[in-house]
Amino acid sequence: MRPSAVFSEDTHQGKPVNLELLKRLWPFVRPRRRWLAAAVALVIGITVLDLALPYITKIAIDRYIVPKSALGPDADLYPVSPNDPIARDVIERHRALFTQSADGHWAIERQRLGELGTGDLALLRHKDLNGVARAAAVYVLVIGLHFVLTFAQMMIMEYTGQMVMHDLRVHLFAHLQGLDLAFFNRQPTARLVTRVTNDVQNMHELFTSIIVFAFKDLFLLAGIAAVLLGLNWKLALVSFAVLPLVLYASVHFADKARDVFRDLRTKVAEINARFAETIAGMAVIQLFLQQKRNADGFAGLNHANYLAGMRQIHVFAVFMPVIEVLGTVALAVVIFYGGGRVLLGALTLGGLVAFISYMRMFFRPMRDIAEKYNVMQDALASAERIFGLLDTDERLALVSGAAAPGPIAEVRFDNVGFGYLATEPVLQNVSFTLAKGRTLAVVGPTGAGKTTIIHLLLRLYDPTAGGIRINGTDIRQLDIDALRRSMALVSQDPFLFSTSLEDNVRMGAADIHPERLRQVLAAAQCEALADRLATGADGRLSEGGRSISSGERQLVAIARALARDPELIILDEATSYIDSVTEEKIQQAMANLVKGRTALVVAHRLSTARQADCILVLHRGRIIEQGSHDELMARKGFYFGLHASQVLSA
Repeated sequence: MRPSAVFSEDTHQGKPVNLELLKRLWPFVRPRRRWLAAAVALVIGITVLDLALPYITKIAIDRYIVPKSALGPDADLYPVSPNDPIARDVIERHRALFTQSADGHWAIERQRLGELGTGDLALLRHKDLNGVARAAAVYVLVIGLHFVLTFAQMMIMEYTGQMVMHDLRVHLFAHLQGLDLAFFNRQPTARLVTRVTNDVQNMHELFTSIIVFAFKDLFLLAGIAAVLLGLNWKLALVSFAVLPLVLYASVHFADKARDVFRDLRTKVAEINARFAETIAGMAVIQLFLQQKRNADGFAGLNHANYLAGMRQIHVFAVFMPVIEVLGTVALAVVIFYGGGRVLLGALTLGGLVAFISYMRMFFRPMRDIAEKYNVMQDALASAERIFGLLDTDERLALVSGAAAPGPIAEVRFDNVGFGYLATEPVLQNVSFTLAKGRTLAVVGPTGAGKTTIIHLLLRLYDPTAGGIRINGTDIRQLDIDALRRSMALVSQDPFLFSTSLEDNVRMGAADIHPERLRQVLAAAQCEALADRLATGADGRLSEGGRSISSGERQLVAIARALARDPELIILDEATSYIDSVTEEKIQQAMANLVKGRTALVVAHRLSTARQADCILVLHRGRIIEQGSHDELMARKGFYFGLHASQVLSA
């Protein structure tokens, strides 16, 4: 097993977020880049429509609601065209209220418009009313188009985001399946589940809103700044005076939020790990009356998560009001300075109203960018953990183009050494040969390394010294899938999946014929179990097979091995914890399984080893005796003592 860095929840803690993570996400985004480009194009269109709305208001005010006087900028007069017959009729009825300029234009003082009466005033300003109606229609049309584009953009981004998460989750799951067992021995299950579920889901908003809406906010900011400078550059520069304070608050907020979100991700993973461990060990907790102690420990973790959440809320509670206050200050500056410009005639009323609307819009994307940066910190904190897991390369070394082992004629261990930890060897200089059609039993006290021999032969681990050869070829040079297809394992505590009995058996051979499946169930003594299930072999088992007895789980495991029809059978003492009646069934099923095949049997009960062609006695990782049962008994050595102790304890 090659050394590798241990994946840890805290591997990246305290480091600034590395934006290189976004580059690493690109391979998952690239297959949907056209959809992403379409979303960006829609966002540009949405931004243009957002910018158009205040300008439509400006046009409505300056052209129709409070139009400029044709008699001069300083006169408080409402101009009337002499070519308008409807307006001429009103003038004829109220000649005393109107004055005529040298060029023939008529006008009325604005404060006297109310003296015309509602009807005549509507006639006089019918063109303005029509203009306001057109402006309102355009406004509604823009809003409707905005809705359509926003809907299309959201649907595209949701589809893109979901597909990216789908690909990322599948890739992460496939990577986990390729890691060797040493990695899983060190990692809490809930932590890995959190990586595949919570952390991947946490990337959702990054893909669905941040990537594209960041463009929108940036485009909107640039567009608003350009429009403001175009409306009145002096007023724009005055209103921009608060931007350094906004920038400082945003950067400070982002730094605080990054650390808080990292802490939150860690606390969630710890809670998941504790909860999963509690569910798995519930029987032990209840048996030893540890409910209160365990609950206190969970309460401590939950309180730490609460404190991290409150720190997050505190950051938001400070940042949001600060941005609102700065926005209000900027708006007050605009009203004060811009109002003065209107009074002096340097700015139209419509221009001031539009300016105020744009300033309100200006601070919204600034606030959104800060929030999205905050969410991005959260997503990138998850990305750190996801890629930290993907960067973990604890897998067995595979040879490109490795050949299948072929019919197994001989299995040989040559001075094999191994340790799960470098400082604690489990096997030392283990050598033996297993010929085709023979049965080899391995016995010894607990911790002698018996199960480790099985793990090495199945190549769940690689030896740290020596080699294991099949037909003279080191198994590290063989195709690992073909190697494992030639073998089948029945362990002392088999794991069953929460699916049907048939599906659990078909794991040995997915394409097994129904008739062959019935034969396998019969040979494995599983017919009674299938008959007892409500829907026969289609009957669903609970998680881990807990709905059936341990003996029945052993029978299902034997059926699974039989379905594969392997050349080499590996038995890790399938009768260790079984009653005598069930043991008889299992012994018969095992006899059917081993018949005509090469077998390696790890025997905890020496009665199982008696029928083996050869018995290896393992002690402290070394083979200290080997021979048949009668030969070992005749030597009166270590095996003899093991046998005597089991007879006395029976």
